[in-house]
Amino acid sequence: MSSSTVRPEDQDRLAEQDVARRLLDSSAKLSYDPATEVDWETPLDPDHHGASPEWSTLYGTAYWNELTDAQRKALTRQEAASVASTGIWFEMILQQMVLRDMYAKDPTDPRFQWALTEVADECRHSIMFARGAAKLGAPAYRPRRPVVELGRAFKTLAFGEAAYAAILVAEEVLDVMQRDWMRDERVAPFVRTINNIHVVEESRHMKFARDETRKRLRDAGAVRRRINALVVAIASYYIVTSMVNRDVYANAGLDARRARAEAKANEHHKSLMRSSCSGLMEFLASARLLTKPALFFYKRASLI
Repeated sequence: MSSSTVRPEDQDRLAEQDVARRLLDSSAKLSYDPATEVDWETPLDPDHHGASPEWSTLYGTAYWNELTDAQRKALTRQEAASVASTGIWFEMILQQMVLRDMYAKDPTDPRFQWALTEVADECRHSIMFARGAAKLGAPAYRPRRPVVELGRAFKTLAFGEAAYAAILVAEEVLDVMQRDWMRDERVAPFVRTINNIHVVEESRHMKFARDETRKRLRDAGAVRRRINALVVAIASYYIVTSMVNRDVYANAGLDARRARAEAKANEHHKSLMRSSCSGLMEFLASARLLTKPALFFYKRASLI
């Protein structure tokens, strides 16, 4: 059949399958096994940071200026472990949403096969993050109980563009900070390797999430678009504000009450988050997902 006689919906399906095939090819050529790629055996060197210090929630505050170099490094290690733990929590939500979306669909479709490849990637990433957090000497950080329960509801109820756009927000925010960390020689070498693996493999996941979000919104009406814009924004708010657990300061040996107060008011960190999310906000705007109610939550999370 010539291309001129192919129905538009069939053309779209073929294009989506072609994207999935290319993602599968990329995954086959460039994927990592964290069990062998990451140096798990060398003991942690306390002279290294866990993240670029500029990304610390206290960087630029009066309290940061009072900390010793050892205290700053201890703090960034706890903060990096908290980000990893939050990543595990959300990756488990992501896996369940993707599996539910693909339930009983055509397993010969490259999109189905790519979805399972993405889930396999996320399983490996979660184990990698768990081992990394343990090596950083951190406890098992978890979001607050109400946020955990909201996540339970979200993974059960979210579908279509709401699910994929929320996946994209979480991965985009992690991607920006980890690109800085993986290039920073002040950061522990095994953390840099973890970040590099995640950045390379998540670039494919973000491509899929963008395409799925656009596709699901193609025929969405105004009401559906507004509802999902708000759902995504609320999910994004709780994901981003859960990245650094409030207990990291005490576990780093700091005055927790003072640290939380100064972190909450830290304009440097808020500015860094806003600038790093500019590309993400442009995508959401192009998808018409930046409604006024949604903007309220993005501003509260310092993403815009």
